Parts: sequence; structure tokens; C-alpha cells
Amino acid sequence: MTQVKPISETKVVVGLSGGVDSSVAAYLLKEKGYQVIGLFMKNWHDDSVTISDECPWLEDSNDALIVAERLQIPFQTIDLSEVYKERIVDYMFREYQAGRTPNPDVLCNREIKFDVFLKKALALGADFVATGHYCRKDEIEKDGRKIYRLLAGADGSKDQSYFLCQLNQDQLAKSLFPIGELQKSEVREIARSAQLITAEKRDSQGLCFIGKVRLPEFLQQRLEPLKGKIIEIPRSLEPTKLPETLALRSKAFEFSPEMGVEIGTHSGAHFFTLGQRKGLAVGGTKEPLFVVGLDTQTNCIYVGQGSDHWALWRDTLFISPEDVHFLREDLRALTRVKARIRYRQPLQDATLIPDPETGGLYIQFAHPQSAITPGQFAVWYNDDELIGSGVIS
Repeated sequence: MTQVKPISETKVVVGLSGGVDSSVAAYLLKEKGYQVIGLFMKNWHDDSVTISDECPWLEDSNDALIVAERLQIPFQTIDLSEVYKERIVDYMFREYQAGRTPNPDVLCNREIKFDVFLKKALALGADFVATGHYCRKDEIEKDGRKIYRLLAGADGSKDQSYFLCQLNQDQLAKSLFPIGELQKSEVREIARSAQLITAEKRDSQGLCFIGKVRLPEFLQQRLEPLKGKIIEIPRSLEPTKLPETLALRSKAFEFSPEMGVEIGTHSGAHFFTLGQRKGLAVGGTKEPLFVVGLDTQTNCIYVGQGSDHWALWRDTLFISPEDVHFLREDLRALTRVKARIRYRQPLQDATLIPDPETGGLYIQFAHPQSAITPGQFAVWYNDDELIGSGVIS
């Protein structure tokens, strides 16, 4: 039987981001008696691509250091910029160039925080890594085997389990989420009481451990602007009936310029995403315009008037076999789930339908969903437990 270490001998490396959440996570662990080490991840210093005019990681690193000094815990900065560029930033450019919309925060957790960072922490002798995510973890025993469960955070408005949807059992076994049972207001109050410099600091925006990114400007540094047509698809083209097969229902609507009217131009289809409203620079329409389709091969963007335009809505999506991921392999047979196709979207009733021919997975929703976007992650739950996820094809 494995001997469990006492808390006083258990070493936890906390990913200190310079924000209030990770600061309080470190504080709570220290208060419980763990041996806590703070590590800041430096994920960017590529001068060839400018993230923003500011340098937020320097300020965040300094705040993390001040928190560590306040808590009297060891602290160091580790440079992960090379692997971050390779696994996250280069991936982002490839996906946008292909007309897909990636989610770098999910990838950052899978590839950086709970892979490279976790391995470095374990090499330092850590028993666990901890982050300031609003989610919970527990464990159960099934058929004589220990299984770790990833649960939604107690603060429903801040729940971040979506961003951890690609973790596996080995990663979850070595992870701690100290603030998962707390409300955001409680976290800030703890930070004030502990006199942490981050107590009133605003929540970070943009790529994890980098800072705010002005996405169009960022992408234009690698992806050349290319003038193309904006074509409006009329409501009158709405299909009279839905396709019968799941394969057809899961596909985005396909358009050609002849199906609509040219109403403007854009600087590159790869700068846009399905459901996008801002940035089209076309006025004079009765209702707001939304991107309902895009084609990076012909460099055309297709738009429709109104958020209820038929081309925005589908009830089925498909996940390729190589992109299907179950955190709970023992629950693969579960069919009725709650699912979401983007962060903060309210959970939707859905059915998981395996495709025997390809090994992929269909998700069919009880009600149509707006802007099902290729490249984003669909995530499914059993009650408040996240059990699986996959990249939308």
C-alpha cells in the first residue's frame, strides 16, 4: 500500500501568475502546512512577433515575486517561451490560416501548465502542482482502481473546468485546485486579509501567462492581409428541411459567391470566425451582420442579418477520432450529457453518438446551437463532472 506523506512533508509547486487567484492558492496551501514553492512561467520573448505595446509579463512576474516574499516561500522564474511558441503560438497561426478558430488557453493547460511545467515541478521534487483555477477535484474508487474526477468550480460564474478539458488521469492525480470551493469575492477577501499585493488586481485577459493580445494585429504579423469579398446570404435561401444523416447535419453550411450579394470587402478570411459581429465595417443593413461562413481557399466571407439567421444554427457537431478525449474512460458508454461549445455558454442537453465507421463522435443537441465553430473545444459533463472533450471538426 502506498504510504501517504504528511502535509508537512508534501511539496507543492504553485504556478504563480501574478494574479489574485494563484496568490490565494499559494497562501491557502501554506496555511495548511504544505511546503510551497512559487514558479512563474515566462512564456514570451519573441521580438519578431509583438504581443502588445505593453510588457505585462514583467509586471506579473514582479507581483508574483512580491507575493512569494510576503508568504515567505521560495520563488523562481522558468523560461518556457521556446516550447510555448512551438506548441501554442505556431499552432494558433496554423489554425487561423486554415480558417479554424483555436482555443489557446485549453492548449496552454494541456501542453504547458500540466505537461512541461508539471514535469519541471516533479523534477524539482514536487508531489503536486497547484493553480488558481476555479474548479474542483476529488477521487473515487471503482473496480478496485482509483479514479480522479474534475468538477466544476463552486462559483458558477467563474467555473474554469472548460479550460482543463484536455487533462488526463495522470495529470489530474498530480494537480491541486485550492480555490475551487470558493467564490471570487471570498478569494479577494482572503487576499486582503493576508495583505497580498494582488488583492485588488484586475483579472488577466488574453493568452495565459502572456497578457492581453490584440488578435487582428497579432495575426497580421504572420498572416498577410488579402482583400476579399463579403457576401450576404439572404434568409430566403433557408433549406426547407434538415439533412437526415448525422454526417450531413454536422457539417457547416457551404456557400458560393453566386448564392448572395457582395456588400463589401475584407482584409483576409483567416482574420474572422463564425458568429463574429464586429470588424466587418459594413453598415446600412436593417439588422446587424454576423459571419455565417468563411472560405480561406477563395478568401470569401459570408454574412447574414440578425443573430437568428438560419445559417448560424446547427444541432449536431462532429469530433474526429484523434480529437476525442475522455478524462473518464470508464464513462465512454454514457450517452445523455450536458455539453457546451464555448467557455461560459450555459450547459446544453445533448446526446453522444459514436460513429462506428470512423471512430469519431457526434454530439447532437436537444436544441440548435449558434456558431458551432471548427477548432473550438466541445466539452461534456455528467452532472457537474467534466468527463470528456474534443476539437470541433
